[in-house]
Amino acid sequence: MNLLSDTLASDADFFVEQVEIVAIVFDNTDDVTVWATTAIDDELHFFHLALPFKSLDTLISLAADRAEAIQEEVADALAAGEWPVLLEYRSEEKPPLPLPSVALKLSVTYPAPDPEAGEEEAEDPEDAIPHNIFYLEGIYARLDS
Repeated sequence: MNLLSDTLASDADFFVEQVEIVAIVFDNTDDVTVWATTAIDDELHFFHLALPFKSLDTLISLAADRAEAIQEEVADALAAGEWPVLLEYRSEEKPPLPLPSVALKLSVTYPAPDPEAGEEEAEDPEDAIPHNIFYLEGIYARLDS
């Protein structure tokens, strides 16, 4: 499996389809991290997706027949109030959660500059290597006619 960040041609926003959620991670903030895969040129690519909780709810609602069960699982995990919380979907009992007919618009993130590095040693933004963590810019659903 490849890292999605290794396939980027530029730092522009871009779209991914054929997304499957393999884990949902909650920490003690309003943000959520989703671990996901996508197929590009018949190869599987792994990435992390940072998004607000409301967007997670939208993604789960697009998960077809498993949406209600996953929403209940998320609600139960949040009600427990123990942080961090990891919900995994990587087994036969809990397979990855496909998002059929969905395209996600993602934006690239880069590591923060090292505050210990001097001005001359600081990395040139042009040379920065992107994280394999992306921000969600939009959710698009294909409407069948």
